[in-house]
Amino acid sequence: MDTKTKRDVGDEAEELVVEHYEREGWVVRDRNVLSRRGEVDIVAEKGHLLAFVEVRMRATDVWGDPSMTVGPGKQRKVVLAALQYLQRQRLMNRAIQFDVASVVGRGRAGRVEIIPDAFEAGF
Repeated sequence: MDTKTKRDVGDEAEELVVEHYEREGWVVRDRNVLSRRGEVDIVAEKGHLLAFVEVRMRATDVWGDPSMTVGPGKQRKVVLAALQYLQRQRLMNRAIQFDVASVVGRGRAGRVEIIPDAFEAGF
């Protein structure tokens, strides 16, 4: 019997994404950054570029790719949280992008796909 909570499964998916970014030469600055307006799952840095990453996971792709669930409302929340993060960390002069990470499968068998620069900060 699988006793993992939804949060446990989400944490496993995020860990797979972190490992993927690190293999690609990124440094993960922060995880699960909360603000009054939203949350950023992962903040990664490569050179002068910061990536704000939204992680989406599904056990299978029978209902489609998880990345398709990041609609305009979620994008807005991620952007607002990212802007607050930039202000708090005094990083307003950095180049940024908003990535979506899709994880299909559970645990170590999960398949990670990254959509770099998946959406823009404009509303």
